[in-house]
Amino acid sequence: MRNILLTFFALTAIMLSNCGNSTRKDAAKNVTQLIDTGNAEIVFKEYEHDFGKVTEGEKLGFTFTFKNKGTGSLVIASATTSCGCTVPKFDSKPIPPDGQGKLEVVFDTSGRNGMQTKTITVKSNATVPVVLLRITAEVVSNNNQ
Repeated sequence: MRNILLTFFALTAIMLSNCGNSTRKDAAKNVTQLIDTGNAEIVFKEYEHDFGKVTEGEKLGFTFTFKNKGTGSLVIASATTSCGCTVPKFDSKPIPPDGQGKLEVVFDTSGRNGMQTKTITVKSNATVPVVLLRITAEVVSNNNQ
């Protein structure tokens, strides 16, 4: 029954797209959106990264990699951090099923000392919409070397 409904909607979208100003590309896009009813599932290779012992003032970078193990396209809506000293960067393009993506994080240790733990909150359209990542580092002052 579901397949019949999807086929009906797809054919209706194609017929409607041939009227007015729509193009065949628009029709194909509408059909794809109707058919892509699966669920995205984001799975990171690592959920935590330890930079180890570092010197205060260093800018540390790490790239978290992930895969969409779901049946629908994955879209990262946002990535926020627990501190302004940590900056995330990600691609907002949809990631198809079995596709891979990356989230880069830069941690500026300037003005930090001791054990540091920072979290990155990743929000997406996945079945689990919020994922927490963590980076840690032991920051040693230049004077303590």
